Amino acid sequence: MSAAANPLRGEAELRIGGRAHVLRPSFAALVAAEAELGPLFALVERAADGGLTLSELAALFWHCLAERPEALTREAVGEAVVAGGLAAVTPALRVLLGQILQGR
Repeated sequence: MSAAANPLRGEAELRIGGRAHVLRPSFAALVAAEAELGPLFALVERAADGGLTLSELAALFWHCLAERPEALTREAVGEAVVAGGLAAVTPALRVLLGQILQGR
């Protein structure tokens, strides 16, 4: 399991299966997310317009996981989003989108 999220590094926390995981929007993570989801600025615009899909949200979180335990699957990330509800994951999403727009 990852250490606690460090907001000074632009990190956020996501609970998956009752465990806290660190989301770190590193360059490599964002490049991987962009390769799958398209331009990040367009992703931010879709989020601002309320058009971000559940699969896009899960994909962004998946790519930004600082550590992925071998047993953790992408489906588990998506299920954690559904189980916790959008209100529970919005703070983490807000941090990641802020880092995309502002950088560190």
